[in-house]
Amino acid sequence: MPNITIPNITIPNITIPNITIPNITIPNITIPTFLQACLVLLTVLSTTHAAEPTAKVIPQTQVVKINGTSVEVDVYKSIGPQKGAAILTHGFTRSRTTMGEHAQALAARGVLAITPDMPCTFDFRCNASAIAEMVSLLRNTTTFGSSTQRVMLVGFSAGGLSSLLAADTPGVVGFVGLDPFDRVLPNETERAGIAASRKLTTEALLLRAPASSCNAKAVAAPWGSELKALWRDELIAGASHCDFEAPSDWKCRWACGDTDPARQLQVRNGILDAAARWLQ
Repeated sequence: MPNITIPNITIPNITIPNITIPNITIPNITIPTFLQACLVLLTVLSTTHAAEPTAKVIPQTQVVKINGTSVEVDVYKSIGPQKGAAILTHGFTRSRTTMGEHAQALAARGVLAITPDMPCTFDFRCNASAIAEMVSLLRNTTTFGSSTQRVMLVGFSAGGLSSLLAADTPGVVGFVGLDPFDRVLPNETERAGIAASRKLTTEALLLRAPASSCNAKAVAAPWGSELKALWRDELIAGASHCDFEAPSDWKCRWACGDTDPARQLQVRNGILDAAARWLQ
């Protein structure tokens, strides 16, 4: 039997070019019938995939008084029974929206996730105090929809430092630092993150990028050797600083390098691993 060449076949939105099938024998079925069955299967699968629902939480924006300052907070309510809460803190000169995709992923796993705009631009301890106040609101009020006793902190870059400084707040069960920043604060002699790491007993996960100007040459890398309850310290090969926020934007990519979906997925999976560990 000679080879069979099938001419171009067009399905809506799909064009299959010329295909050559070598000599084959399929018992009790003709080639036209076989191809017709394949086309029907392709159509069914395509339709089924398009019809699959995508669970997405629409955040509710609230204005909350934190230490006397009005702060906008996006609240992502959990899908299904609530397992706990997460506060996700953005980086320097960034905004709450840059942590939105991480919050979406957590909400889909049953976590009440909130992403606040930080009230202070340069004062890391001011922002840490704001985070601690939000932990208290989550535990003792229904400000964000329902109360919960277990809260994890997730902080990117400068938000990672402020989150670390707040991670000893009662009710905080874990801290995730996303390529965090560190520095010596005014009137102090040691980097604030190093000093806080040495004292912290809350379990921690560090997800870091290689040294670059945007993470101050991996300035927070020494935290890993100081944290008493370090769970994991992961260096994501080839990552840019922008891979750790989601969504990022052109301003971050212009200053700090392109994002990559595979690297961003590693970051997201790390956050979800932490939620599964701490918020059961």
